[in-house]
Amino acid sequence: MNVVKRDGTSEAFNASKIKIAILKAFTACGYTPQEDTVNDILDSIEIWDEIAIEDIQDQIEEILMDFDFPDVAKAYILYRENRARVRENVREREEFIKEFMRASNAAEGSEVDDNSNVANKNIAVLNNELYKSNNIDLNRYRVKEKLQVLYPDFDSKQYERDLKNHILYKHDENSTFGFPYCVALSCYPFLQGGIKGIGGLSASPKNLDSFCGMFVNMIFAVSSQFAGAVATASFLVMFDHFARKEWGEDYWKHANAGVQTYGYPYPTDVKELLENGYEEPQYRTIEKVIEQKFQQIVYSVNQPAAARGFQSAFWNVSYFDKPYFEGMYGHFVFPDGDTPKWDSLNWLQKKFMKWFNAERLRCMLTFPVETVSLLYKDGKFEDQEWIDFISEEYAEGHSFFTYISDSVDSLSSCCRLKNKLQSNEFTFTNGLVGEQTGSKSVITLNLNRIIQNYIREYKDDCPIPGTQLSPSCYPELGEYLKDILERVYKYHTAYNELLWDLYNAHLLPVYEAGFINLNNQYLTIGLNGLNEAAMFLGIECSDNKEYKEFCNFIFGTIKEQNQLHNTKKTMFNTELVPAESLAVKNYNWDKADGYWVPEDRNLYTSYVFLPESNSSILEKIKLHGSEYVGDWLDGGSAAHINLSEHPTKNQASLLLNYAATVGCSYLTFNVPNSECQDCGFITKVPVSKCPMCGSTHIDLYDRIIGYLTKIRNWSAGRQEEQTHRVYNHLTYTVDESKLGYTVNE
Repeated sequence: MNVVKRDGTSEAFNASKIKIAILKAFTACGYTPQEDTVNDILDSIEIWDEIAIEDIQDQIEEILMDFDFPDVAKAYILYRENRARVRENVREREEFIKEFMRASNAAEGSEVDDNSNVANKNIAVLNNELYKSNNIDLNRYRVKEKLQVLYPDFDSKQYERDLKNHILYKHDENSTFGFPYCVALSCYPFLQGGIKGIGGLSASPKNLDSFCGMFVNMIFAVSSQFAGAVATASFLVMFDHFARKEWGEDYWKHANAGVQTYGYPYPTDVKELLENGYEEPQYRTIEKVIEQKFQQIVYSVNQPAAARGFQSAFWNVSYFDKPYFEGMYGHFVFPDGDTPKWDSLNWLQKKFMKWFNAERLRCMLTFPVETVSLLYKDGKFEDQEWIDFISEEYAEGHSFFTYISDSVDSLSSCCRLKNKLQSNEFTFTNGLVGEQTGSKSVITLNLNRIIQNYIREYKDDCPIPGTQLSPSCYPELGEYLKDILERVYKYHTAYNELLWDLYNAHLLPVYEAGFINLNNQYLTIGLNGLNEAAMFLGIECSDNKEYKEFCNFIFGTIKEQNQLHNTKKTMFNTELVPAESLAVKNYNWDKADGYWVPEDRNLYTSYVFLPESNSSILEKIKLHGSEYVGDWLDGGSAAHINLSEHPTKNQASLLLNYAATVGCSYLTFNVPNSECQDCGFITKVPVSKCPMCGSTHIDLYDRIIGYLTKIRNWSAGRQEEQTHRVYNHLTYTVDESKLGYTVNE
């Protein structure tokens, strides 16, 4: 007689397979059954031709109960369920592999959290994607387990309900459990002991050559243990230190002087080289050698890394104007007793920026993400030289971020992250504490769904969408939001305790080695769907009283609650998250579940303004200023000002001054770049036809949100969104004395 298997095929009945399963159930319960007992169970099974395997298994469960083996019957049921889960997982993974193979790019092939930083669809990427769903299940199980320990009276299953109901989103759940999010490092431990403390082989760097090679190793070693960006604010400070050791304190004054180079670690025995048949020493300028070192580091970091699912490391660097530098590094001392020097660093920073800008005409490099930190006090920038310089860089097509602050008590270290520094003290153990910041976990609120849930629960008679909610309802809405936040703080705290468990088990060597302190990183409340929530309430997302009140209410409520829940061990902040993939997911989830979404676009925005609106450049900057954002978004927000052309030096300077005046602390001017697929020509403006060879096979590069990358590597949802963006024109009539503008769009 034949048995019908689950896939519909038939095979001859094999009693031995059934017997093995029964014996496993007995063994699981600590029994050693008699052979006769097992045979009696088998004999009790009714078999007919083409019987389904499930029918046989159902009979076994009943027979075990009849034979008075309820615990064995339970074990057998669990055995069946486990086998079913394994089979289902195999089927799901097999189907995923097929879908991934059919996908147009890696982002479209991703099951969760597509990543445009993955440029290639290959077996390494598939391997990284394959078990993301399993990782999500494990991460949620671990958090629920910790919630039960920390909050015994709290229903830990609420965590999963909040996630499945899409009012919350936990970022990077798909990573192997315990990956912190993003980090800004103190590189002092690297100067003291290389990367031995984090599992590497190299000791501390001794010269410029060893620094460059080991720095790359450090970036990859650290980034393999974090889900997000790795920021090194002191990269150029360290580079300058070793350059001065190499060529003297005033090397920058004679950068065109010739130096001997051999392509070997410095110094090298010339006589030995010549005796072994090598050519006479080559002479290159100091400037040229520095450029080669830049190239070595930058191109190495931009290579895909297997440990990151075949994506490159998210690397961020900082530049400082003079007062910012003095505030950050005024008390810094290198392990050998040397101190940072402004004059040489000033030259080196400008050199790196100009080199990187020019290099992007040879290769469209994504990283590092660059941020220039500037101090603005008493109505003016304190370092006019740097305003002039970066205005010139913007005019020359450079793509970077500008961070404007009135003090050195905060540091922008990522593509928008702005973190308050708890201390900017220097120690000889791990260097400058103020460099150590970042976010160890991010949970994002879906504001559009949350607002609509509130309306459904408390305002059934309210004729919306499209009708404004009275400000008198804000206190009640605030209480509703606070209830959700209370749960988020518990979820964050549970995850934080799990990180401490890993730390105590010596599984977080980056922290143990002193590169970062767990207490210096934030637990971040991310926000998405702000504009959509406002639109649902009939509020226009523009410079108006109603929108200002709404933004102030949302941001202010969360900031107040963060401060009430801050401890030394759990510090909370808030940011408008980039939501590169989440913005599409939230939109689709809400639409599928019957929530109101704007029908004229396909995702939620990541700004205070609408990127597809025809609002002026000035209004977009103002909406990310103090009247709307204030200091409530202490985790940061980024104003990506999409332009159809690069500003002139004067325009850039005026726009930066305007941003500082209205309190917009973080912005960039974004112009799409073009690369010819046939001849490789790169231009820093969008074109449809190559000006060199006439080809129409053009790749466009744009900021997906935070970083510059190839548009065709984006998911379909993000590619569609890019076509809706408004790229403002730059035609100004300027009254410089009043900083007034007339903008023709």
